[in-house]
Amino acid sequence: MLVQPSIRLVVGVTGASGVQYALDFLQTCATLGLETHLVVSQGAARVFAAETDVSLAVIRAMASVWHDDRDLGASVASGSFPSLGMVVIPCTGGTLAKIAHGLADTLITRAAQVTLKERRPLVLVPREAPYGRPFLEAMLKAHDAGARIIPASPGFYARPETVEDLLGFITARVLDQFGLSNERSPRWTGGRGGEL
Repeated sequence: MLVQPSIRLVVGVTGASGVQYALDFLQTCATLGLETHLVVSQGAARVFAAETDVSLAVIRAMASVWHDDRDLGASVASGSFPSLGMVVIPCTGGTLAKIAHGLADTLITRAAQVTLKERRPLVLVPREAPYGRPFLEAMLKAHDAGARIIPASPGFYARPETVEDLLGFITARVLDQFGLSNERSPRWTGGRGGEL
């Protein structure tokens, strides 16, 4: 009898402000019973320390498997490693540019290149503002290579009341890109039709 492997997602976290998006995503994946393979860049480790009171040990424990970003020989660096795809949340401009131009000098960028070459979904969640021309061009180049770009720009139609609601909006949109059912954020059901 064949046993179905658990649903695996590779999760890269880079050093853009907004690592709370990654925390929310990892917590939701755990709730859904997904197998997550986490890679945290050195820059992201610094941002976690600056923006949260969560230790790296706690963050690593949130994932099913943790990989060192310097380990280019890790399982997630190979196309033979089966996964549903990869998300980089948040994604720095530098990481996005490397992915867009095929550079693979870290495990995060190598795993992203593998995801693209295997034609699996690669979701990049940039959290930068404003967007300069090189960043916009890199987003377009990454998109043309097969990546999906979801800026960390939550919607407000669900009338969020907390920061967690805003984070959940992005988590839900990312999970949608992998075809994973979730109720992390309310869905649009149509306008209320107010008078102008």
